[in-house]
Amino acid sequence: MKLTAKLVYIALIAAILIPFDKFGLHQISAPIALLCGLIFAFVFPNPYPKFNKKTSKYLLQAAVVCLGFNMNLQESLRSGSEGMLFTVVSVVGVMCLGVLIGYWLHINRKTSYLISSGTAICGGSAIAAVGPVVKADENEMAVSLGVIFILNSIALFIFPPLGHLFDMTQQQFGTWAAIAIHDTSSVVGAGEIFGEEAMKTATLIKLTRALWIIPLAIATMFIFRDKKSKISIPWFIFIFVLAMLINTYIPLPQQFTDLMVWIAKRGMVVTLFCIGASLSIASIKQVGIKPLLQAVALWIVISVSSLFVVLETV
Repeated sequence: MKLTAKLVYIALIAAILIPFDKFGLHQISAPIALLCGLIFAFVFPNPYPKFNKKTSKYLLQAAVVCLGFNMNLQESLRSGSEGMLFTVVSVVGVMCLGVLIGYWLHINRKTSYLISSGTAICGGSAIAAVGPVVKADENEMAVSLGVIFILNSIALFIFPPLGHLFDMTQQQFGTWAAIAIHDTSSVVGAGEIFGEEAMKTATLIKLTRALWIIPLAIATMFIFRDKKSKISIPWFIFIFVLAMLINTYIPLPQQFTDLMVWIAKRGMVVTLFCIGASLSIASIKQVGIKPLLQAVALWIVISVSSLFVVLETV
């Protein structure tokens, strides 16, 4: 049984890393990787618990750093006054509302905070940045990432038709998608489906939104610090900033940038598998449905409120 578990574990990670897109096939997505990890955990005992735990921690941080090589500070800041205003209001509002909903539903404080962070900023990337700062465990990370990626997948399919239903312009839809959809990949995908201009608007505003990872992670250090211990500095966030500055002001080879993007995306997917593989049926039962209710409620609020504001002002 242990040998079989090891072989299956290694085979699944290899399948995640294989570049199927070069053969005209779809690579394993983040939600599928998390699902594979969960199924593995239900069928087999984890053959590498220590490796799994360290991988889910440090690979997340590495993925965040690599994301910096795909961000341009100047382009983010040129996203427009309307986009900047919406970003500031929505980020602060969603964080506050999310914490309140989590408190009202009696959800674990860290899980509630992670879900709020992922909804407010940029989904899995924000959770990846904030998770190590709050010292979240595998269960808290899995629940937070799981509900966010599920909603991302749904948004990719329902947002473009809703945009046409409300007769939104390219700029309106791009702004709405960047605010109401969590992950950058889903934002870009929804924008591309709606139209080229919508994709450009959505991408620029989302980049500005993603910059909030930095102040959020720093603020989180103080919010979740142990009064009897020193503040744990998330050094990888500062490396992320350095990577972003390098990408902005130093011309990098396209091959290098593409490699960093690939590492970031695949690193996130592998991490999701490792997190899912760390769970058990008992731990899932302990979580309950409340985190999903919080994520859905928060998503409905930000989607409806931002839709109203965008239709009225953009």
